Amino acid sequence: MKNNYTYPIGRQGQVWNEEDKAIWLATMIVKRSYQEDVVTKIHALADRFDVSQYGALSYDEDRFPLLCIKTRQWDNAKPTLLISGGVHGYETSGVHGALQFIDSKAEHYSQWFNIVVAPCVSPWGYEVINRWNPTATDPNRSFYADTPTEESAGLMALVASLETPVFAHIDLHETTDSDETEFRPALAARDGLEYIEGYIPDGFYTVGDTDKPAPEFQKAIIDSVRTVTHIAPPDENNQIIGSDVEQEGVINYPTKKLGLCAGLTNADFVSTTEVYPDSDKVTVQECNDAQVAAITGALEFLITQR
Repeated sequence: MKNNYTYPIGRQGQVWNEEDKAIWLATMIVKRSYQEDVVTKIHALADRFDVSQYGALSYDEDRFPLLCIKTRQWDNAKPTLLISGGVHGYETSGVHGALQFIDSKAEHYSQWFNIVVAPCVSPWGYEVINRWNPTATDPNRSFYADTPTEESAGLMALVASLETPVFAHIDLHETTDSDETEFRPALAARDGLEYIEGYIPDGFYTVGDTDKPAPEFQKAIIDSVRTVTHIAPPDENNQIIGSDVEQEGVINYPTKKLGLCAGLTNADFVSTTEVYPDSDKVTVQECNDAQVAAITGALEFLITQR
């Protein structure tokens, strides 16, 4: 439904200009440290995995290196799995779920797969807890050729540098209450549109690719996650966030058309996970566990597809 809420930046019905974006940027406050929370954990894995830097954000190259982790004994005969987290930097379990998977499960699954993980694609967004980058651009709508969005361009370059094609891609996300209290109102204001109030589903769900939905793959993820946390129910229209539910906990998006991270490769199996961290039914650890369960559920299915 329509909402009378007016975002404090910009003029109603007008797209933000550079001054508006500068005002928005000035409101961003560093709330946590990428170096302390993420970089140190990545480097702590270097004795067991290959850790490398695939770029750095120009906002502060020393502070925001873009790091990836690869399993050892890389074999071009094995299928390659890409895991991305923190494309929206504020979605915490995407980052820490990816790191937890690497630490606890990746060595086991490396006997069947090459695994490459980019745990925090948007480190500036991680620090200020925002889905955009400093130019008020959403990296998860920016995965297209010649993108000017540094976070997206960096991950695309990493994928292009791999020795093997990506067989499957799991992109780890969250849907938070702040999507409705801050980020969707900000998006409407930025684009000069009227904010239409939505809702946040209580539970985990996945987003598949409309062009290659892979329903059995999505089901394997959902079935694995349900052992850890609850699955989001559909609304009265049998939808989740405005999209038709294809099966329990699964909707589909045209990932390439929308410039989504899940559409950056030509992988046969892709899924975007969505954890709901603000539910009173889950803990922070359970959110991380749900991301790990999503990846392992996907891998157990993929072992049968090799």
